[in-house]
Amino acid sequence: MSSAQDLRKRIKSVKNTQQITKAMKMVASARLRRAQMKAKSTEPYADRLGHILQNVASGIDAGAMKAYPLMAARPVKKTAYVVIGADKGLAGAYTSNIVKYFVHAVEGKERNEYDVLTVGRKPQEHLKHHKYPIYNSYAEFSDKPEYAHAVAIVRDVTARFIAGEVDEVIMIYTHFVNSLTQTVTSRRLLPVETPEEKSGSTGLYLFEPDEGAIFKELLPKYLEITVYNALLQAAASELGARMTAMTSATDNAGELISSLNLEYNKLRQAGITNEISEIVGGANALQ
Repeated sequence: MSSAQDLRKRIKSVKNTQQITKAMKMVASARLRRAQMKAKSTEPYADRLGHILQNVASGIDAGAMKAYPLMAARPVKKTAYVVIGADKGLAGAYTSNIVKYFVHAVEGKERNEYDVLTVGRKPQEHLKHHKYPIYNSYAEFSDKPEYAHAVAIVRDVTARFIAGEVDEVIMIYTHFVNSLTQTVTSRRLLPVETPEEKSGSTGLYLFEPDEGAIFKELLPKYLEITVYNALLQAAASELGARMTAMTSATDNAGELISSLNLEYNKLRQAGITNEISEIVGGANALQ
């Protein structure tokens, strides 16, 4: 049985931990609102850019599409995975869910059939520890991504794709639903698929200098906003997962403190009762 002094020390330690988790919960909650707004604000732009891309593509001959390097489909001998995770821990199962999704995606593949670009220190550490082929890593911005980070990632993967080092690029990230729900998903970045839906409204646009030149400029922009939106979704998901984890940790600490206080009070009561019994016994002995 623990002594009263040990229980007091443990209660103090749990209270200190509770203060930390409560502070982290409040910080994550405040940052989550901003991250959620940024993620939602980029979605209309990404959707509209995709719509414009479809309109431009509808005016280009199907055979001419093959001239664009970013749309060059070829037999897949090697795949590059872009795994977007977190730089920090204390976010529940956020990182482990991403890693499990990736491991399932490469299950059955030989190590020379794929490699990985990691975004975030946590997935990089895990995959490196398990000897997965990591060719490049980005870190220190998982919860506050900027557009420049998306540009750097797109330039990295497109250069390898155009050079023929990889035959497709697949992005794995977490889509933010709400603070309690984040869904790990994947999306093929390269080769860019020819838009299937033809809007048929190209007559509403006047293209200068021509559709081909505009399409060539739009492709990398479309990839950049797609990756940027994924980074923002991942940032909101990370903060949501951390807020939920810290809320649970704070509540659990409160329950543990209540349990320890009850045990401490019982121990004190037993001690007082024992002292009273000794006093009564001593008084009876003197009679």
